[in-house]
Amino acid sequence: MQMRFDGLLGFPGGFVDRRYWSLEDGLNRVLGLGLGCVRLTEADYLCSHLTEGPHRVVAHFYARQLTLEELHTIEISAVHSRDHGMEVMGMVRVPLYTQKDRMGGLPNFLANSFVGTAKFQLLFALKILNMVPEEKLAEAVAATQRPKKGAIDHAGGAG
Repeated sequence: MQMRFDGLLGFPGGFVDRRYWSLEDGLNRVLGLGLGCVRLTEADYLCSHLTEGPHRVVAHFYARQLTLEELHTIEISAVHSRDHGMEVMGMVRVPLYTQKDRMGGLPNFLANSFVGTAKFQLLFALKILNMVPEEKLAEAVAATQRPKKGAIDHAGGAG
């Protein structure tokens, strides 16, 4: 994932003019600008989402398994992309574990703010690609919906 200029987490992407590009060609063009070394194909397609509102957008979601070497190459390429430090603040790895306190790791990560459908896409990919056991994923999501211990105590203590 990427930390965006507005502080929200999201996935790399952009707009594709279907008159000139197929979805995959447009996506690879955008990824080439930002990451340089990844090519996605139709086989990497997972799902699409329609966002509601005045500017309806169809977000197509692709995912591909990478080797550790490919991931390192992408992370290095991302730092040298033209958008780094302007539109994108950096790559972020998603923790695929939950610590013993049941909040550290994935639950804390899911408490961040995500752009558009990015959180739903992340959860969908983790489930459909079997990257996190379904029960652990459900526990992580549930943990983000409970108030944190001590949050009320600390909120009014500076008065």
